[in-house]
Amino acid sequence: MAALSRRTVLAGLAATAVWPRHAQAAWPERNITLIHGLAPGGGVDVSARLIAEGLSKRLGQQVVVEPRPGAAGTLAAAQIARATPDGYTLGFIPGSHSVTAATYKSLPYHPLDDFTIVGQALDVPFLVVTYAEHSIRNMADLLKLAKTRVEPLLCGVPGQGTSQHLLVEHLSRLAGVKIQPVAFRGGNLALNELLGKRLDFLVDPPVALIGQIKSGVLHAIGTTGGTRYAPLPGVGTIADAGFPGFSVTSWMGLVGPAKLPAPITARLNSEINALLTEPAMIERIQALGSEPKGGTPDDFKALIARDIARWTKVIADAGIERI
Repeated sequence: MAALSRRTVLAGLAATAVWPRHAQAAWPERNITLIHGLAPGGGVDVSARLIAEGLSKRLGQQVVVEPRPGAAGTLAAAQIARATPDGYTLGFIPGSHSVTAATYKSLPYHPLDDFTIVGQALDVPFLVVTYAEHSIRNMADLLKLAKTRVEPLLCGVPGQGTSQHLLVEHLSRLAGVKIQPVAFRGGNLALNELLGKRLDFLVDPPVALIGQIKSGVLHAIGTTGGTRYAPLPGVGTIADAGFPGFSVTSWMGLVGPAKLPAPITARLNSEINALLTEPAMIERIQALGSEPKGGTPDDFKALIARDIARWTKVIADAGIERI
């Protein structure tokens, strides 16, 4: 990952300059709770614990991960937003934070204004895969077949209104092709249907698919990020298939409640960026199918806002009923 930008460093120095020295020494004095809204043992939970482990060492206090699953992560987000802004309750949010902001008619919080955006930690690409015997070999094949086949291609997604569902809706309209998302209660059920050859393809993060791709059971068609996925360099991007600039990934990062003191925000952002340069941390992140991705709080806030705007438009264009 690139070194910290001059802008990031100056922001941190400016914040530190206005924070009393006794306060600098005081925080953190006790354990920090890191809340997320997904199930224990899942990808977000594992990633949160990895980042928490690194931050614990750098901050000198334990960062304790607490999963609070329910209502697509909105229960946890509401709890983070209501927390005292003292730096001892933080949130680890995934890309679904922007999806719920677009799909829910109302939320008990504002997805940006009720949080202090600390910084992105991870970027998570999606892979497009099919079963090994399918005639589709790459994204160009997929789009050509979607244009010529009478019935729409069937794509498995892990639930209605998920990032994967909206990504498929976005692609089908962008390319002008017929793709029918088929929603399942989780990625494993969609994968089983694909392996049973009852779907044409599915979209999911690499960690759920890479083992069966390498074993030859699945065939990787493409990746949704702006660059190729490093462990599969021969697999092209959707941009390579004729859509320059196409890049849709998920992400994970840290937030706090609104009005978190600027010096605490700056310290956390600085420590995250430093953590993401450690070779051992990079290796462990990549083993989970993600990429380290730091930056400033403003960078992360802009990313969240862009995703909310994109998914809101996709939902309107696709006629998806909001929850």
